[in-house]
Amino acid sequence: MKVRLRLRGVPRFAHLRRRLRRAALGLAALMIPASLAAYALGFWRIAADLNLTGQFAISQGLFSHWQVWIALGAAIQGAALSLSRYGRRSDLGEDVAASS
Repeated sequence: MKVRLRLRGVPRFAHLRRRLRRAALGLAALMIPASLAAYALGFWRIAADLNLTGQFAISQGLFSHWQVWIALGAAIQGAALSLSRYGRRSDLGEDVAASS
């Protein structure tokens, strides 16, 4: 006599995938304020160049330019957007079941 068991369960690495998605959402949530801080430093540097505010905190080096801060803010914001999309994405099987 042969007995066949059909075990229906979670795919092999689904729990790891869920953890990674939660971590991606958490990291994306922390990156949004970091991008806003970079934008604020960039605009502070622009205002300092126009003599609208006091002297900028960083007077020499790479980070003394407003272009670097604006580009850094955009890069961080883009990475946060990508991570949040990854964190909210579901597997193909879940998408098919949800749309039916």
